[in-house]
Amino acid sequence: MIKIKSEKIHNREVIVPGSKSYTHRILISAALCDGICTIYNGLKSEDTLLTLGALRQMGIDIHVKEDRFVVHGTKGMFKPCIDPVYLGNSGTSVRLLTAVAALGKGVYTLTGTRRMGERPIQDLLDGLVQMGVDARSVKANGCPPVEVKGGKVLGGGVALKCGVSSQFLSALLLIAPYTTRGVEINVVQGPVSRPYVDMTVDVMEELGIEVRRDGYEYFSVAGGQIYRAGSYEVEPDCSQAGYFWAAAAISGTDIKVKGTTTKSRQGDVRFTELLEKMGCNIEHGADGITVSGRSLSAITADMSDMPDMVPTLAVVAAFAEGTTVIENVAHLKAKESDRLGSVVKELSKIGIDARCSETGMEIKGGRSHGAEIDTYGDHRMAMSFALAGLKTPGIVIRDETCVEKSFPDFWKVFESLYHR
Repeated sequence: MIKIKSEKIHNREVIVPGSKSYTHRILISAALCDGICTIYNGLKSEDTLLTLGALRQMGIDIHVKEDRFVVHGTKGMFKPCIDPVYLGNSGTSVRLLTAVAALGKGVYTLTGTRRMGERPIQDLLDGLVQMGVDARSVKANGCPPVEVKGGKVLGGGVALKCGVSSQFLSALLLIAPYTTRGVEINVVQGPVSRPYVDMTVDVMEELGIEVRRDGYEYFSVAGGQIYRAGSYEVEPDCSQAGYFWAAAAISGTDIKVKGTTTKSRQGDVRFTELLEKMGCNIEHGADGITVSGRSLSAITADMSDMPDMVPTLAVVAAFAEGTTVIENVAHLKAKESDRLGSVVKELSKIGIDARCSETGMEIKGGRSHGAEIDTYGDHRMAMSFALAGLKTPGIVIRDETCVEKSFPDFWKVFESLYHR
């Protein structure tokens, strides 16, 4: 457990690590490429190292240096895996690598934690089956563990449901260049979290793959393409930046996150727009985005494209005047925890009137008090509720090490806010 100091924090410039979402995608694309790919500023966290370890298990030579990953691509050729591929509770890893396994040899079993066994993946499996891949849920419940038979992937037309996760679409897109016929995907439901699809396409195009698309409804990738080796730098993670922008909002200070820019494909950079609507001042500088905290007012926000920022916004809303309404986030129930129910429960625990529906939540700003916060093994719960402690004495975060999933140095950077 860690007790949050309810002391004044100071105007700061902070550095957050490379994007988790970009790191997963570039690691996989580099493994598929035609030579040596060097990745700078890639995130080294529990989740990304699970993806890296799985790729190694599948025969990819990867060297981890202090400031970079060096990946020896094999043009879509993977070795058989006799042992199951363990992916913890990293939803991104299991979804993207389920598709990658289809390019390999033999039968691959991908598994993870108990919570992973409750996270839906059937829509992705259905998409792979339409492409000629033998893929199934081992327990026939639509969740991991999954079993995928590797081999030549035909490709072809796919009608894909993405109402639960856009990662199903990203997974099929990443392997599409190595299919025999290429792939045409018609999205028949969703996608939720659309900026993550943009990030996938961004990485593919950066490494030389041509992707044709019509918005978020139709995607076409020709077969016979090969990812091109080279160097790639991962931009700062805007989800992680959000915690420090939120800290500024709650505490009335100025905090700049170095290297962030509105040019980013990451949807979470738009969190600053929500803070601006709540009353904060936003400055876009050449070297980063600064949030200056002011008196906060409630807003109504559609968070379907920013699901990872929902716990953060919910905590900020606890210190705003009025009732904040968060809409269109039903898919949060299938995250590392049920983030709707978990956030509401912990807000109620600190004295804030909060409630959730099937698709969103409402938070009425008010007077909070100290409590021990359960994190449910969810990194975003730990980091978001740490913010409440900046204004509320007596906030204690249980299982604080769960932040290692995405931001191992979070507590070190958070502590720096107290120092001039």
